[in-house]
Amino acid sequence: MALANEIRVLIKQIESSDCVQTIGSAISNLLSLTQDGPQLCSIIAKEGAVVALFKICRQDRFRDLYAHALRTVASICCVEEGINQLDKVDGILCLADILTDESSVEAARAEAAAVVAQITSPHHTSTQHLASFLESMHDIVTALIKLCESASCGEVFLLASAALANITFFDSMACEILLQLNAIHILLQACKDRQRVDTPYSKDQVVTILANLSVLEPCASEVLQEQGVERLLLLLGENPSSSNPSEVAACERVQQKAAVTLARLSRDPDVAQTAIQLKAVPRLIELCRSPTERNNSDSVLVACL
Repeated sequence: MALANEIRVLIKQIESSDCVQTIGSAISNLLSLTQDGPQLCSIIAKEGAVVALFKICRQDRFRDLYAHALRTVASICCVEEGINQLDKVDGILCLADILTDESSVEAARAEAAAVVAQITSPHHTSTQHLASFLESMHDIVTALIKLCESASCGEVFLLASAALANITFFDSMACEILLQLNAIHILLQACKDRQRVDTPYSKDQVVTILANLSVLEPCASEVLQEQGVERLLLLLGENPSSSNPSEVAACERVQQKAAVTLARLSRDPDVAQTAIQLKAVPRLIELCRSPTERNNSDSVLVACL
């Protein structure tokens, strides 16, 4: 009850103040409360925080607060109640507006991408909100792939690519849109840029998108054109730089999805031939034989087989 009261005070400050500093401070306090776990996020959502934060994101005079407000929305949307609130205030339309507005600063677009990644996460059981998402999907997917192309740093690329990876899971139309938007070229070029793709987490998003795109027939010729088979073989060798469990798990996912993508693309004889010339088979056998090469992962073993 004490926390709920504190949350109401903060939301009232966001809704009733005209002072950027006061609102910014209230948003900061809300954001730090969201770090205390899902139960608190649920209370924050029920008290109307998502509604208040989107009001801020719809007013030009508060443009400097957009990124901060959206980061808080992304945190709250780890719970279903947060997503339901976002749906009620047409939050997806607001996210699409910020993502497609070229005058929006990169930080605001990156945080809008973070909200999209959160609400499209496969971990959420409820997907009712995704019906309204489909209406804006073309604009959102277009804006996200542009953000991947222009990202100034690894964090921005990670947020934009994570949103795209999630979207490609729940709608095949997204994959077709991405192919039309030259996504394979953009993503494989990004992999050569250490400033944008600098961790196994970013590579995980890229190879997830490629795995989902590789179901479509035209994908094979585009991957060949971009020397994508070489890139997939490099990703098969992804190893963690530390014993951090989340990094080890990310490397496993990269190896597994690289093998899955290679398998799907190899339905095309030209891809299979290129893979053979690049000595993919000895590498796959090595991954099957040596547990240390595949980070002791059974899922990588199955994918390689």
